[in-house]
Amino acid sequence: MSGFDAVAFQEATGVSRETLDRLIAYEALLRKWQPKINLVGPSTLPDAWKRHILDSAQLYPLLPDGTRVLVDLGSGAGFPGLVLAILGVPQVHLIESDVRKCAFLREVARVCEAPVTVHTKRIETVTGIDADVVTARALAPLADLFGWAHPFIGSRGKCLFLKGAALDDELTAATQYWTLVPERFDSRTDPSGTILRVSHLERA
Repeated sequence: MSGFDAVAFQEATGVSRETLDRLIAYEALLRKWQPKINLVGPSTLPDAWKRHILDSAQLYPLLPDGTRVLVDLGSGAGFPGLVLAILGVPQVHLIESDVRKCAFLREVARVCEAPVTVHTKRIETVTGIDADVVTARALAPLADLFGWAHPFIGSRGKCLFLKGAALDDELTAATQYWTLVPERFDSRTDPSGTILRVSHLERA
């Protein structure tokens, strides 16, 4: 455990007290539900403020100006999509196929008054959403993520993906099928992690 708590999070991000209170409620629900549903890796729960909440929140300053609609792929426990909704993205779609995890997401959204729609579906079956940004964390290789993201954003939107040490290999594989403009940002929470921001995504 790093000792990184809600106070440290507020100092690191500058969020308002109201926003912090909502995130505190989120973290409490995560602890409450974790024994019943394996929402996050058990070893990461004591350090949830850094490993999950800050890890998600670091995407917020990287969102394009005017972002209104965000799609979060494979939302799991809501990281990063639900955190970004609490921070201020006006309309967030959380896509998660696990019914129990969706029940958790809906409960957090209710308690935290977060502007989210939860879709209990497989990603490839969700249609009709025109998004500005697609996010994902620890979900799949880039080649798969691009295929899932493209129907939501076309070539005009952006992707924000939290990736690990395999990023270079994944990019090499993905660019056999996709053309894109990549930008990299160092993770604030993982020394081996990178945030990949992608624009102008098109099939090669």
